[in-house]
Amino acid sequence: MVTMIDVMHKTLEGVPKSENDYQLRGFAPKVQEKVREHGIVFDSEEPIPSDNSLADDVFEAAFELLVDVGGYCTDTGRVIAYTEAEVREGLKGAPSSLWLGEGRDRKELVPRKIGDRFPPWCLLGAGGGPCSGDPAFLALMEGYAEISHADAITTPAMTRVGGMRIRPASPLEVLGAMRNAVLGREACSRAGRQGIPFMNTLSTAESDIALAAALHPRFGLRPSDGYMIASMDPMKIDFARLNKATAVHSIGGAVGIDFSPLMGGYAGGPEGTTVSTVAHHMMNALTFQASYFVPFPLHLRHVSNSSREMLWVISTMGQAVSRNTHLLSLSLNYTAAGPCTPMCLLETSASVTAAVVSGLSIESLGVATNKNEDRTTPVEPRISGEVAHAAAGMKRTDGNELVKQLLRGYEPRLANPPLGKTVHECWDLEKRRPSKEYASVIAAFKKRMSDFGMELS
Repeated sequence: MVTMIDVMHKTLEGVPKSENDYQLRGFAPKVQEKVREHGIVFDSEEPIPSDNSLADDVFEAAFELLVDVGGYCTDTGRVIAYTEAEVREGLKGAPSSLWLGEGRDRKELVPRKIGDRFPPWCLLGAGGGPCSGDPAFLALMEGYAEISHADAITTPAMTRVGGMRIRPASPLEVLGAMRNAVLGREACSRAGRQGIPFMNTLSTAESDIALAAALHPRFGLRPSDGYMIASMDPMKIDFARLNKATAVHSIGGAVGIDFSPLMGGYAGGPEGTTVSTVAHHMMNALTFQASYFVPFPLHLRHVSNSSREMLWVISTMGQAVSRNTHLLSLSLNYTAAGPCTPMCLLETSASVTAAVVSGLSIESLGVATNKNEDRTTPVEPRISGEVAHAAAGMKRTDGNELVKQLLRGYEPRLANPPLGKTVHECWDLEKRRPSKEYASVIAAFKKRMSDFGMELS
């Protein structure tokens, strides 16, 4: 089994190569070669395909891609090479279940299969979206904790401390990460869910020093939380990310890895992006000894994953992983539209359905491309959880017809989506409920979903 010492040996002793050579002369052409060799073709009429052989071909292409090009360490400029035997052993040795949380909120995260009736694990919240201040942060976290379908919470990222904008790797970031942990636990206690786990834990902690500082138990973090670390596209790492993983392992915590291959980037179109996303699962299982995986492939232009092509990527990737591994994979969806718009709710419903019927659990969600401050509310993750549970047990063919209906409601607007309103404009921070306008949008949305054949709670 590959250990962190083995990984470090590979980062220091691997084949030297420039970053551009790795990306442009190694990774990019090899992805396209594997797509051609395995005959992987995107079908726009099947955003949720039902071809098992397609899923298996994607898995084999991803396996071969990792063995052929390996990962890449940006700090040493060396290739992190893995043999076939190491990859197979790494996949076999990856956790097949994970207990998270404490007390009555303690639950077991298990892998799912295609069409599984077992409800998906729902990691609900902001997906690391930026939040401007303490009042909004507390209201959002309390709202997330009150969602009945929430098995775990994904926190917002604070952008300010003491009125000052947080600067990376500065004392402000360290203080912000500590505050993220303290206020998050306080909000969940207010909602009566003291034991619910945070699975992205510290969205505010981008640097390794900020994460390490906030791990002190006095701030409320626990080994039963999940600690998410972001890897880079394509299949790149650095020492700061390895430092984070090493620190989390030292306290007995579960390392989660999120990764975002860009469609239109180094992997090319939807076929290559799908192969790349599956390969990232394997690379991160070995390099970080990750316990769970959060893929969120994104459209390079839209910076979301609700388009027809991206639904195909999510579904095909999910089927490849669920058919061929026991990895604990949760699809994170990004919408183009913002809160208080019908489009946002249609987008998240399509992405969640594509993931759940294909054998994945979910993290939801990044609203309005997840880069606009305070453009998220508890409504969007709550709807995502309801859709996820309603989609459990659905056949792929039925899911395909549903998402095609949903696409008709927003696909023409992806290039120019509505930004919607801020949390302050469409969510009552004290009463923790949507505004009258947003309540009307929700009611109309649920009526529409009922017309499509999906009854939501």
